[in-house]
Amino acid sequence: MVVLILLLSGLTLLRLIVAAQTPLAPDEAYYWVWSKALAAGYPDHPPMVALWIRAGTALLGDNELGVRLLSPLAAAAGSVLLWRAAEDLLPGRGAGLPALVLANATLLFGVGTVTMTPDTPLLLFWTAALFGWGRLLATGRRGWWGGVGVAVGLAAASKYTALLMAPAVLLWLLAVPSLRPWLRRPGPWLGGLAALAVFAPVLAWNAGHDWVSFLRQGSRLGDWRPAWALQFLGELLGGQIGLATPGLALLFGAGFVVALRRARAREPGWTLLAALLVVPTLVFVQHALGDRVQANWPSVLYPQAAIAAAGLGARWRRLRAPAAGLGFLVTAVVWVQAVIWAPVVLPNHWDATLTRLGGWQPLADDVARLSRAGEAEYVAAANYSQAAELAWYLPADMTVLALGARWRWLDLPDASRFANGRSGLLVRPDRGADPPPSADFAPPEPLGRLDRAREGIVAEHVRLDRVVGRPGPAPIVFLPRRR
Repeated sequence: MVVLILLLSGLTLLRLIVAAQTPLAPDEAYYWVWSKALAAGYPDHPPMVALWIRAGTALLGDNELGVRLLSPLAAAAGSVLLWRAAEDLLPGRGAGLPALVLANATLLFGVGTVTMTPDTPLLLFWTAALFGWGRLLATGRRGWWGGVGVAVGLAAASKYTALLMAPAVLLWLLAVPSLRPWLRRPGPWLGGLAALAVFAPVLAWNAGHDWVSFLRQGSRLGDWRPAWALQFLGELLGGQIGLATPGLALLFGAGFVVALRRARAREPGWTLLAALLVVPTLVFVQHALGDRVQANWPSVLYPQAAIAAAGLGARWRRLRAPAAGLGFLVTAVVWVQAVIWAPVVLPNHWDATLTRLGGWQPLADDVARLSRAGEAEYVAAANYSQAAELAWYLPADMTVLALGARWRWLDLPDASRFANGRSGLLVRPDRGADPPPSADFAPPEPLGRLDRAREGIVAEHVRLDRVVGRPGPAPIVFLPRRR
């Protein structure tokens, strides 16, 4: 146990160092903007990620480690919870330590523990719920239902994917005869009320904002494009093999199959793992029949997949060490690629460290130089990624504006009167799908193009226009600045 604590502490320290050195991805910068306008909900997700960033920056300031501080710490706490959950759900198999190692060796955890996204708190609270159900099976104490309910509510306040736990657990209770009596007792229902109470502010915010967040996420469920289904399903499978890394993906797949087989015998621990694997998987497969499933969305499968893989028989155990070793090696390469230099040259669209992280500071420096040379009174962007990154990287004395429908839902100062009649620099992607918002500006004067690049490799082209603001339909807001 002492060795385990030392190894986990060392891994957490390493993750904190990497988190401090890695440039912010656009979504992280966007969530940092959220943290400066705290609310019970946002147009894309529930509020937990913004609360975590606000806590970290309150302690360490507006820097990369401040934004990500709670991510490595949450991973350490979640690892301990996962270890205990594995011991309780699969008693006598010694699954705790292998589950901890297998989960931490995945590229998903390797990247997710040094960045800050809604998946970060989601995975902690999802794992906390697994821990609570494991304790329930091990002790039979009904009080664990209340703790599980709070964990589920906090997970749902992190990302709506957590709501899939409800049908999965109901299926578990119905499937295992020894657990059905719980449905006639107050424990599970009080746990559900606890989850609802924690989640209630998110519901209230949506009710007061035209249900924008629910509609944005729920609208994806009805997509149906069978001609693209094979491609989307292939991308879903390939993305998980990549994020798990191949050896671990094989072990997780075997664990999935064994969990289904053991569930036929109604073994409580295995049946819970099977239910929490099957229900989300069916949802993601259904979504892939009509649209692309982002690779990180199935992250909720990983805790129970790691436990199931740790419970495999002897013939699978010999694969643990090489699979975990490969996973840690791939993670290390990605960390080096993102932080220090790029030893692996990949096509631009395959190198996520380039497309997401590369070249933002040099781009901001060029934008600042041109803005000052042209005596622009503000820098504006309609693309949310560019707006958030410019707000993070531009000098603190420069005014940064964001425009577009998504910004109306954030409690940020209105800038429409400020922009009216003033000259500014509009930054936008060099793509035909993103024309200048002419309704909010006089006809723009093209100024040329900049490249966002890392070590000479271009991530994207950015177009610049000189604009003069005028009253228009799109919301325009002031973005927060780092001090």
